[in-house]
Amino acid sequence: MESKFRVLGHGAHPILIVFPLGLLSTSVVFDIVNLFRPGYGLTISAHWMIAAGVVGGLVAAVPGFVDWMAIPKDTRAKRVGLLHAILNDIVLVLFAVSWWFRRGAHFHQPDAVALACSFVGFALALASGWLGGELVERLGMSVHPGAHLDAPSSLSGRPASDND
Repeated sequence: MESKFRVLGHGAHPILIVFPLGLLSTSVVFDIVNLFRPGYGLTISAHWMIAAGVVGGLVAAVPGFVDWMAIPKDTRAKRVGLLHAILNDIVLVLFAVSWWFRRGAHFHQPDAVALACSFVGFALALASGWLGGELVERLGMSVHPGAHLDAPSSLSGRPASDND
């Protein structure tokens, strides 16, 4: 099923999710490194990566919601998409809470609550990412009908099923 929210012929949601996923994941890596080798640069960077990741996640949710609305009801894809969205919403809330608890701290130094929210959010993001992969790779979401290994460029204006 083709994405209903596209940019230059490609589904916008799969394009946009790489930014919040990368930013939020890197903030967790910085937090882990900071636990073993404390430094203000890492905590400040993690703080702002979380802020940017949450904003990016909200932006990515819009085309995701548009695509989910187009999925026929009573299908496995609709159910998996809903679980994917719910988990992503929880992830964004957890990281937003983590960001909130860092705000007033000395050099944005995370406390136990901030770290727990980030770490749980990261684990849920992994699960949700797997569900997103299930939607694309198993259930054919955001895949052009007739897609094949020699399909023409999406910029050509020709359907993916063309062989020339």
